[in-house]
Amino acid sequence: MIDDPSAIRSDPETAVRIRVRGLVQGVGFRPTVWRLAQRFGLRGSVANDGQGATIHACGPSGALDRFVAAIRQEAPPLARIEDIVRETAEMLDADAGFRIAGNQSDAVRTGVVPDAASCAACVAETLDPLARRYRYPFTNCTHCGPRLSIIQTIPYDRASTTMRAFPMCAECRAEYEDPSDRRFHAQPIACHSCGPKAWLERADGGPVALEALTALDAVDAVCSLLQQGHIVAIKGVGGFQLACDATSDEAVSRLRALKHRERKPFALMARDPGVIRSHVTLTALDEALLQSPAAPIVIASRTADCSVAASVAPGIRTLGFMLPNSPLHHLLLQRMDRPVVLTSGNLSDEPQCIDNDDARERLGRIADFFLFHDRDIARRVDDSVVRVVAGEARVLRRARGYAPAPLRLPAGFDRAPAVLAMGGELKNTFCLLRDGHAVISHHIGDLEDARALADYRQSVDRYLELFEQQPVAIAVDLHPEYLSSKIGRDLAGQRDMETIAVQHHHAHLAACLAENGVPLDAAPVFGVMLDGLGLGDDGTLWGGEFLRADYRTSTRLATFKPVAMPGGAQCIAEPWRNTYAHLMAAMSWRDFAMRNAGLELFAFLDAKPRATLDAMIGRNVNSPLASSCGRLFDAAAAAAGVCRERALYEGQAAIEFEALVDPATLGSEEDSLAYPFVIARMKDTQMPYVEPRPMWQALLGDLARATPVPVIAARFHKGLAIVIAKMIDELSRHASGGNSGEPTRTVALSGGVFQNRILLEQVIARLESLHFRVLTHRQVPANDGGLSLGQAAVAAARLIPA
Repeated sequence: MIDDPSAIRSDPETAVRIRVRGLVQGVGFRPTVWRLAQRFGLRGSVANDGQGATIHACGPSGALDRFVAAIRQEAPPLARIEDIVRETAEMLDADAGFRIAGNQSDAVRTGVVPDAASCAACVAETLDPLARRYRYPFTNCTHCGPRLSIIQTIPYDRASTTMRAFPMCAECRAEYEDPSDRRFHAQPIACHSCGPKAWLERADGGPVALEALTALDAVDAVCSLLQQGHIVAIKGVGGFQLACDATSDEAVSRLRALKHRERKPFALMARDPGVIRSHVTLTALDEALLQSPAAPIVIASRTADCSVAASVAPGIRTLGFMLPNSPLHHLLLQRMDRPVVLTSGNLSDEPQCIDNDDARERLGRIADFFLFHDRDIARRVDDSVVRVVAGEARVLRRARGYAPAPLRLPAGFDRAPAVLAMGGELKNTFCLLRDGHAVISHHIGDLEDARALADYRQSVDRYLELFEQQPVAIAVDLHPEYLSSKIGRDLAGQRDMETIAVQHHHAHLAACLAENGVPLDAAPVFGVMLDGLGLGDDGTLWGGEFLRADYRTSTRLATFKPVAMPGGAQCIAEPWRNTYAHLMAAMSWRDFAMRNAGLELFAFLDAKPRATLDAMIGRNVNSPLASSCGRLFDAAAAAAGVCRERALYEGQAAIEFEALVDPATLGSEEDSLAYPFVIARMKDTQMPYVEPRPMWQALLGDLARATPVPVIAARFHKGLAIVIAKMIDELSRHASGGNSGEPTRTVALSGGVFQNRILLEQVIARLESLHFRVLTHRQVPANDGGLSLGQAAVAAARLIPA
């Protein structure tokens, strides 16, 4: 129907060509444009091309203005429009009508839409006994369903996906070709007659009797199996998942033992928000995230009457929940009124399985049953993880639902040549930068595992092919022994490209700047970069750094006290080593014994091979100095008795220490009772550094007074936040010569330590009270998952003429 025809009939006719850039392919954009053209009485066409979509439209000028405005206002839910550019075009015949054209061949410049959780319409259809797709596990439309996990080349057509193996039936074809249908050109469209099928197998190869499980079908049978205490391997959208009843400590403990995942928290899935609310406290933002198209795992605090087994997330007060993200999961949980564990289908630290035969081999000793399907997975895609901190959603792991949606880079980067950034060693992602946009890969993981490394190599190659990327330079971490750096250098050599090494913490800071839209040529800002370890410009290990930097350059202004790591990497696995090293850096053993001989901590450390540790530190044998805030957290937590002997997963000590923080102490106790850190200066360079000696004296005093560990944890976090804000304030004053007109009042916070909710909120509040503008991460992880974005930004900035 023409919108207000009397108002536009008198307008002169004109013709325009409209270029729409952004994520507009595979999301129902063309039928939306077609419907809008019908509404406004326009003629012309719309087509996908390598940069997004092109519209040729003719009609009254007023109608065209309304049409363009409506394109922005009524874009499909998965679309993301960045630019709409109009230019004059040739007129069309009066009877031309408006049509949807096919894809135009062009160089690839458009993005790939992430996998999206089932929309409400598809869920309702799947659960409707009268619908054609009743109980079909692969129902989807242009507003939802798989994208990245099935796409193999661009443009996004069925023939370019793993759905090409399933020819459409007549009914699906009719929907696919009808512009008024929400499945118009929905590439994964399918139904019971023509699409993928799901089936159940026993891990031991025996027969499966669905009748005995009183099940409607194989998917429904999984619900019965979970209720009976079984472990089931489920082929999801982006890989296999292992599931069990989350309220059964026996089932969860068995899964832990078989998966070799001793303590790291498991993710959970529940049927609806009501079930989740009975176990965790959800804010309005939490619920919005859970029900968003990304449908990530959302971390929230347990309720007092939570019935989830303690073995799901031992030692912490939070749980990570997600809602069903595919029809298969909705069907599976329809009769389940309690949550299930839904963790990646792998042995601990390996990449998850995506192939049926591989799953049978690798998961056959873990799962009792398999729920298979025959739609191939083009690439594994983990679940994303999000946590609301300081009132904002912050991505901790960027994967399903978010990757590989491109990030538009700030002003100035549109001049950057194509760059490939390889990322770090842990929580790896890589990044493609071109045309002012950054495409960050899905989460790859830790490259120390051989399977993960192979997956990384393959994913880099596939992304380069998928996006037809031809980089002129490859950015790598400064650390020459990172596997990502080695592969990057090899690749650069093979392709005769420049290699640009980027210091670890400069990359963290640059990622924060890029995400927050700081222009390329903006003035330098202050940065607080807190993490585990990264190689510094001086060849030593950094991890608690105060920088002044822009995209091109970085200067280290201050640091945390460098302390030895006796045993090197063993310090990460055995937190007590950090406690000993920090105490011996703050005082002698004699002084420690004189004042603290009655402490349980003293007896524990005294029983360790101190002479060997002392010799290692004294002779600098496998005991590198590190200014690591992460190791400081380990040391303090272990001193308080938290995760002292051995860490079973990365960051365990710090995570469990944060979980213990007493809210009353944190919020109400005077700052004077927080553990004091002081700012001292290095003897040789006069560089300011955070000296923890008085903190240790206060912490040991609290241990002697049998102060509760939650109070100790709160005082440590608060004291650390106080000294961080104080250091930035002093650096700012020094930079301005003590005057009030500081050259910058902007501070960027990055690094994995800032995933700590307590510390991040405390530091933000204290810096803002000093009138600093604080930049933090939201779309990109603060941990090493965001490193590749920063590497790409630094490399591009150095390649662009100043």
